[in-house]
Amino acid sequence: MAQKEVLDTYEMTIGIECHVQLATKTKLFSAADNDARDSEPNSKVVPVDYGLPGMLPVLNWEAVRLSVRAGKALNSEIALRSHFDRKHYFYPDLPKGYQTTQMYEPIIGPGSIAVPLEDGSAVDVRIHHAHMEEDAGKLTHFDGYSLVDLNRAGTPLIEIVSEPDIHSAAAARAYATELHRLMTYSGVTHGDLYHGNMRFDVNISVAKKGVTELGTRAEIKNLNSFRSVERAAEYEFNRQIDILESGGKVVQETRGWDDDRQLTVSQRSKEDAQDYRYMPDPDIPPIVLTPEEVAEIQSDMPVLPQIYRDAWSSLGLDTSVVNTLLGTRRHAELVRKVQLDAGDGAATRIANLFASGLGSNSSDEQVSAIDEGVSADELIELAGMIEKSEISSNTAKDIFKALYAGEHNPRAIAEANNLLQNSDTDAIAVVVDEILADPASAKVLEDIRSGNDKAIGYLVGQVMKKSRGQANPALAQELLRKKL
Repeated sequence: MAQKEVLDTYEMTIGIECHVQLATKTKLFSAADNDARDSEPNSKVVPVDYGLPGMLPVLNWEAVRLSVRAGKALNSEIALRSHFDRKHYFYPDLPKGYQTTQMYEPIIGPGSIAVPLEDGSAVDVRIHHAHMEEDAGKLTHFDGYSLVDLNRAGTPLIEIVSEPDIHSAAAARAYATELHRLMTYSGVTHGDLYHGNMRFDVNISVAKKGVTELGTRAEIKNLNSFRSVERAAEYEFNRQIDILESGGKVVQETRGWDDDRQLTVSQRSKEDAQDYRYMPDPDIPPIVLTPEEVAEIQSDMPVLPQIYRDAWSSLGLDTSVVNTLLGTRRHAELVRKVQLDAGDGAATRIANLFASGLGSNSSDEQVSAIDEGVSADELIELAGMIEKSEISSNTAKDIFKALYAGEHNPRAIAEANNLLQNSDTDAIAVVVDEILADPASAKVLEDIRSGNDKAIGYLVGQVMKKSRGQANPALAQELLRKKL
């Protein structure tokens, strides 16, 4: 791979096409169940999906409604008139032989999203458009034959097409992550990446810095994780530079990402629009909306991620903590409610508990019924117990986890498990005197008098041990210093 000094002379340019599976109950043009997760192959299919003669499509209005909401999240204009086209291509997993999509009049027009980066900066990525279309089925290849599963055929999608405004692998990952947040917060998709609810096609080209003309692009298809978006972009950047540095030419093609080997592999040459032989679909009337209908559909949009970021700017949270909270809409809502009802201090304590107590692996798909039962009032009570030093930070984490395991009432949990700290100065002073008088403490006292201030931690530990963990450690240390 190219050396760093060579890499620094090139710039990558990335545009991303994201396929978002809409969270409808049925498919785009049929009454078949839209949730095929863990289902038997070809069990979520009706005659329309099989493309049988005489079977006519009927547009699912819920897919239109969700598309209009997606447009709001993308800061895009909604087309009051849009229509479907037939995209002719060899689809072995679409029995009718073409894909129904929107080539010429998409429902979602130009927009933009601000993508926050890890260093605190942000990049504005323009949205070219987003169109509705149906998904294809799934092919499973074996040695000498392939099997087709049509469960996914006809699933409603929107394909969000960005402008080539991304210039680093980290920014590509950040864009994919933010897009996922926007679509899940809006209720447009379930966002289950494992089951392909969102898939990313990364178009990347390389050119010398300062050159205005873009290089030849390659498209890396069907990436279904944020990490693979970043790593595929990094690998492809290096691969194209190696070709250019050796005097070769980059070929416009479709490539796949081999996650096991961490590299891209050639799949086929890239077709142009004319190769698909687009034509208006004569069986589906145009979608015609009024401004009033669009406003009504978008009137109850939930709070989106950037609004939370702005509200939490006064909390002094690390970027990692903010990202953990935004990873699950329910958690973001709880922290915001704590902030509104109990102030910034309580919200900061609870935000850090979410980051340290639950980690960053949670998602809206994993929020359970028990999680839904955790209330902002309980979290406010927990934050108050921390503020009053009634419990330690480690104890607070244990109580927080207990709440998310289905228990209720933080104070009752603390009392039942003997977790409340003793902040009675006189009672702790008695224990401190006993520890200082203990001959076993003599060597530690000498170390402290010799300037080893850290040794006081041992004495605090002894106070905690003798008080069976109930002494307020901060108060114990304060009393020890006074005595010394």
